[in-house]
Amino acid sequence: MMGVSLIHYLTVSAILLTLGVFGIFANRKNVVVILMCVELILLAVNLNLVAFSAHLNDMAGQVFTMFVLTVAAAEAGIGLAIIVAFFRNRGSISVDDINQMKG
Repeated sequence: MMGVSLIHYLTVSAILLTLGVFGIFANRKNVVVILMCVELILLAVNLNLVAFSAHLNDMAGQVFTMFVLTVAAAEAGIGLAIIVAFFRNRGSISVDDINQMKG
Protein backbone atom coordinates (compact mmCIF):
# COMPACT_ATOMS: atom_id res chain seq x y z
CA MET A 1 0.00 0.00 0.00
CA MET A 2 1.28 3.42 -0.95
CA GLY A 3 1.73 6.10 1.71
CA VAL A 4 1.17 9.80 1.46
CA SER A 5 4.08 11.33 -0.41
CA LEU A 6 5.34 14.85 -0.89
CA ILE A 7 3.38 15.17 -4.15
CA HIS A 8 0.09 14.66 -2.29
CA TYR A 9 0.88 17.47 0.15
CA LEU A 10 1.94 19.78 -2.67
CA THR A 11 -1.26 19.01 -4.58
CA VAL A 12 -3.45 19.88 -1.59
CA SER A 13 -1.39 23.02 -1.06
CA ALA A 14 -1.80 24.05 -4.70
CA ILE A 15 -5.56 23.53 -4.43
CA LEU A 16 -5.71 25.70 -1.28
CA LEU A 17 -3.62 28.41 -2.93
CA THR A 18 -5.81 28.38 -6.04
CA LEU A 19 -9.00 28.62 -3.98
CA GLY A 20 -7.56 31.53 -2.00
CA VAL A 21 -6.42 33.48 -5.04
CA PHE A 22 -9.65 32.76 -6.90
CA GLY A 23 -11.68 33.84 -3.86
CA ILE A 24 -9.89 37.18 -3.66
CA PHE A 25 -10.35 37.99 -7.34
CA ALA A 26 -13.85 36.56 -7.71
CA ASN A 27 -15.39 38.15 -4.62
CA ARG A 28 -14.56 41.82 -4.34
CA LYS A 29 -17.63 42.80 -2.35
CA ASN A 30 -17.14 41.31 1.12
CA VAL A 31 -14.08 42.14 3.21
CA VAL A 32 -14.54 39.14 5.53
CA VAL A 33 -14.40 36.71 2.61
CA ILE A 34 -11.25 38.42 1.34
CA LEU A 35 -9.62 37.99 4.76
CA MET A 36 -10.62 34.32 4.80
CA CYS A 37 -9.06 33.85 1.37
CA VAL A 38 -5.82 35.42 2.59
CA GLU A 39 -5.86 32.91 5.46
CA LEU A 40 -6.29 30.09 2.92
CA ILE A 41 -3.21 31.32 1.06
CA LEU A 42 -1.21 31.41 4.29
CA LEU A 43 -2.36 27.88 5.13
CA ALA A 44 -1.15 26.70 1.72
CA VAL A 45 2.25 28.23 2.42
CA ASN A 46 2.36 26.59 5.85
CA LEU A 47 1.49 23.21 4.37
CA ASN A 48 4.35 23.58 1.89
CA LEU A 49 6.78 24.52 4.65
CA VAL A 50 5.82 21.56 6.85
CA ALA A 51 5.81 19.09 3.94
CA PHE A 52 9.27 20.10 2.76
CA SER A 53 10.53 20.20 6.34
CA ALA A 54 9.40 16.63 6.91
CA HIS A 55 10.70 15.50 3.53
CA LEU A 56 14.16 16.99 4.13
CA ASN A 57 14.29 16.02 7.84
CA ASP A 58 14.93 19.63 8.80
CA MET A 59 13.06 21.49 11.55
CA ALA A 60 13.60 24.95 10.07
CA GLY A 61 10.40 24.83 7.98
CA GLN A 62 8.30 23.85 10.99
CA VAL A 63 9.79 26.62 13.11
CA PHE A 64 9.15 29.14 10.34
CA THR A 65 5.57 27.86 10.15
CA MET A 66 5.04 28.85 13.78
CA PHE A 67 6.11 32.40 12.95
CA VAL A 68 3.77 32.50 9.94
CA LEU A 69 0.89 31.24 12.10
CA THR A 70 1.62 33.98 14.65
CA VAL A 71 1.57 36.67 11.98
CA ALA A 72 -1.63 35.20 10.48
CA ALA A 73 -3.37 35.26 13.85
CA ALA A 74 -2.33 38.88 14.41
CA GLU A 75 -3.47 39.80 10.90
CA ALA A 76 -6.85 38.20 11.44
CA GLY A 77 -7.35 39.89 14.81
CA ILE A 78 -6.35 43.34 13.62
CA GLY A 79 -8.25 42.95 10.34
CA LEU A 80 -11.45 41.97 12.11
CA ALA A 81 -11.04 44.81 14.60
CA ILE A 82 -10.73 47.29 11.74
CA ILE A 83 -13.80 45.80 10.05
CA VAL A 84 -15.85 46.05 13.26
CA ALA A 85 -14.79 49.68 13.77
CA PHE A 86 -15.63 50.50 10.15
CA PHE A 87 -19.02 48.78 10.46
CA ARG A 88 -19.84 50.82 13.56
CA ASN A 89 -19.08 54.06 11.73
CA ARG A 90 -20.55 53.33 8.30
CA GLY A 91 -23.04 50.48 8.86
CA SER A 92 -21.58 48.42 6.01
CA ILE A 93 -18.44 46.41 5.27
CA SER A 94 -18.67 46.54 1.49
CA VAL A 95 -15.39 47.03 -0.32
CA ASP A 96 -16.98 49.81 -2.38
CA ASP A 97 -17.67 51.78 0.81
CA ILE A 98 -14.09 51.33 1.97
CA ASN A 99 -12.79 52.66 -1.35
CA GLN A 100 -14.65 55.92 -0.68
CA MET A 101 -12.34 56.61 2.26
CA LYS A 102 -9.46 57.54 -0.06
CA GLY A 103 -8.30 61.05 0.63
